[in-house]
Amino acid sequence: MLRYEISHVVGFEDTNLVGNVYFANYFRWQGRCREMFLKEKAPDIVHEIALDLKLFTIKCDCEYFAELTAFDCVAVRMTLIDLTQTQIEFEFTYVKVYDDGTERVVARGRQRVACMRGVGDKVEPTRVPQSLRHALAPYRSQQPASSLNDAVVNGTRD
Repeated sequence: MLRYEISHVVGFEDTNLVGNVYFANYFRWQGRCREMFLKEKAPDIVHEIALDLKLFTIKCDCEYFAELTAFDCVAVRMTLIDLTQTQIEFEFTYVKVYDDGTERVVARGRQRVACMRGVGDKVEPTRVPQSLRHALAPYRSQQPASSLNDAVVNGTRD
């Protein structure tokens, strides 16, 4: 299974007073990963967004397994979970990458997006554009959606 990935080095601006990454930043990283996917893999969709296409996040969650702190390197890996006529669901796996190349899954989240078209605040559902469907196709998870939360990640570090 192919996954789209961005890397991020945690900065002090990502942390709270305790010193670990503030929970809301994981959601920011989901958005950033999705945006970079569009920029790199479906640039015509960025143009459509400038016209009248809207990608509304209708559901978003994240489950945390371990903490990240300043200067940790994290890979945010996105896969496609579900693609309907008008909606897309992604899974995001947050992986701490150590200097020696080993990895540890520190969080996992999901995001469901609805495609809409319209002007101003008047919008209605629309089909996921064909070019976006084509760009997403290689990133479809091979696992049934119900088993993803129970998946065991091999080669992780505690």
